[in-house]
Amino acid sequence: MIDSGLRDRAGRRVTLRPVDDANWRAVADVAPRDDQRDWVPALAARYLVLTMHSAVWTSLAVVADEAVVGHVMWGVDDDRSRWIGGMLIDAAEQDRGVGRAAVRTLADWLGAQDGGHPVRLSYHPDNTAAARLYTSLGFVPTGAMEDDEVVAELSPAS
Repeated sequence: MIDSGLRDRAGRRVTLRPVDDANWRAVADVAPRDDQRDWVPALAARYLVLTMHSAVWTSLAVVADEAVVGHVMWGVDDDRSRWIGGMLIDAAEQDRGVGRAAVRTLADWLGAQDGGHPVRLSYHPDNTAAARLYTSLGFVPTGAMEDDEVVAELSPAS
């Protein structure tokens, strides 16, 4: 479990936990709001399948107190940078600070691993809510693109 002690606006402790036999169904069923489907899949199940067939990505359950409320995955690139990807917060749980706590928790944990390599993520330029969130957490666009997404980085000193 990755626990930075952060809480959402309702006071629930937000932790990141391995996807396991006890929670995988709840993680797979996480669904975004309809207006977000241009940027994320309809269900987190797609990310779970991706991580099952990839040596790069690892899925984590986003948990508020004891309820699964989302999915996020992380990976390490060839240059040793750490990546956050595949974040999906369930529609019923959005706008409560869960996503902010999840990104901050994972970014802090990844940034502390193996020599303080940069933490990166990407988002579609039209996804202004994601851009606002990541910018507010200290991620800065690098000028690079990953497919059709803006790459942003949190430097080790942040």
